[in-house]
Amino acid sequence: MATNPSNDVQQLRSAFRATVGHHWVLFLSEGIALLILGSLAIIVPALASLAATLIFGWILLLSGVVGLIATIRARHAPGFWWSLISALIAIAAGVVLLGWPLRGMFSLTAVLIAFLIIEGVASILYALEHRRGVSGRWGWMLASGVLDLILGAILLAGLPGSAVWALGIIIGINMIFGGWALIAMALAARANAPGSPA
Repeated sequence: MATNPSNDVQQLRSAFRATVGHHWVLFLSEGIALLILGSLAIIVPALASLAATLIFGWILLLSGVVGLIATIRARHAPGFWWSLISALIAIAAGVVLLGWPLRGMFSLTAVLIAFLIIEGVASILYALEHRRGVSGRWGWMLASGVLDLILGAILLAGLPGSAVWALGIIIGINMIFGGWALIAMALAARANAPGSPA
């Protein structure tokens, strides 16, 4: 017996709404926590950049160790040497970030600059392609690409000093936007929850 996909989607949406409505306080709490942490990251960006570098270093180190153990246990599997090299690179990168976090902040900022420049150029080319196709959204894509290039240029011009604050500011902005989104979702879920005052 075939099921109707639209009914499945509707049931999934209803289940999601019910879950969010039931746990709206948790989402609200998480949103407020992200808002506070994001504000602190913007107020003290150097500390946030250092913390992000150390956390990323631990993630790389631990994932490398786990990958190394898994690779050694499956040493007869195809791709053993590539897996081994990947695990060792992750361990080495984690050790470098943890041992020399200030250099790690510089390296992560350099990667961020490269990403912004490449993303900016790609977005601009994407926007121009949509303009040829008379798409109504090309202007926003073009603006996004130009903004990426401007941010990349500001960070590049500010090196090495921008390495101290760039990650912290970007992480802070991301946390604030994520926090506001969770707060808005929680308040909407509370308003739509069964038994809530109209």
